Amino acid sequence: SYQQINHSCWYQRRVRGSQLNRLVYQHKSASLRMTLLVVLTTLIALCSAHVYFKEDFSDPNWESRWIVSDWKKDSGESGAWALSAGKYYTDESKERGLKTTQDARFYDISAKHEEFSNRGKDLFIQFSVKHEQNLDCGGGYVKLVPGDGLDDQKDFKGGEKETKYNVMFGPDICGHTKKVHFILHNKGTNHLIKTDVPCETDEFAHIYTAALYSDNTFKIFIDGEEKKSGAVSDNWDILPPKKINDPSQSKPADWVDEKMIDDPEDKKPEGWDDIPAEIVDPEAQKPDDWDDDLDGEWEAPKIPNPEYRGPWHPKKIENPAYQGPWVHPQIDNPEYKDDPELYAFDSFKYLGIDIWQVKSGSIFSHFTLADSWDDVKGDIELVNTIREGEKAKKDEEDKAKRAAEENAKEEADEDDDDTDEDDEDEEDKPDL
Repeated sequence: SYQQINHSCWYQRRVRGSQLNRLVYQHKSASLRMTLLVVLTTLIALCSAHVYFKEDFSDPNWESRWIVSDWKKDSGESGAWALSAGKYYTDESKERGLKTTQDARFYDISAKHEEFSNRGKDLFIQFSVKHEQNLDCGGGYVKLVPGDGLDDQKDFKGGEKETKYNVMFGPDICGHTKKVHFILHNKGTNHLIKTDVPCETDEFAHIYTAALYSDNTFKIFIDGEEKKSGAVSDNWDILPPKKINDPSQSKPADWVDEKMIDDPEDKKPEGWDDIPAEIVDPEAQKPDDWDDDLDGEWEAPKIPNPEYRGPWHPKKIENPAYQGPWVHPQIDNPEYKDDPELYAFDSFKYLGIDIWQVKSGSIFSHFTLADSWDDVKGDIELVNTIREGEKAKKDEEDKAKRAAEENAKEEADEDDDDTDEDDEDEEDKPDL
């Protein structure tokens, strides 16, 4: 139990160091010492891991944790949320989530959790979303808001005066845009990841995971599969560039960067310019009713000359003086300063959804904020299993639909055959 684990954590702090060594190595049995060491190591791992927020809507008190914003309510543009497992599910109690229910609406809702900082620790951000409406334009992401970002959750909002957030993460679909947003806030500016990471676009549940590691690196997972990773400094334009063009250098005036030049030995053929672009249409004839006194002197229309070759240009040859493109020499940027804590934020206190959707029907669930992969991998396995169940349910529905359509077609064909037989019987009757 959590109580037992907490007590064990306290005990480990009391017995660490030499006391821990004595506890393990006072036993003569090597196998018992190894067992104790494994148990204590496991307890240490449990003590270091922490779940800051978890939500799967499995209890009836979820509405006390999630506060719908008043933003856009006065204008009638805010959408209504509902709790739903969607069209396809195998266990409704484990597959429920927040569902958008009205088309062309803004959706803003947030949940408060214990305030924490990820400085010096890893952070895992995870949730599932199912676009069972085959979303064509709309967001599917979450925002992590600091403690000073909100005084009242009913004021949580997007738009030009959006609520300040530390991280925005999740899929976004609109037209040709089908990517995973990953935005980090730094010194008053929101920075979008430089690489487009494709998101899932089908109608089934998928689980998205973002990891910010204490070594200033990150990873993006979809359904537990790594899609992107690297250093934060290399994938976000947060820091100024390490190198800049040397302001004291400029391209030399005599630098030759023209790769091809006119062939000086190529000469324009004689008579080239004597060929007109247009000629008189040889097939044109003066109309019989043309009156020179009334209509003026008749002129035959002109047509493009098939022999005209256009303006003459000398052929191109490689420039023997070509030096290649000039590369501006670079120097160290005096304004660059490395920041080993680009991943870190002093406060996280709210998880919110702030999206616009043209077509509603998305379902959000399985939210987790934690500092250990072990605390998120279980939901990855769960959602992957849920998705396979959804596909099986849809296959059953599709098969039943096809069977009903085939039966309806067969019945229609039989009715047509009966009608044809009745018509033949009428024709065979003798005239009275």
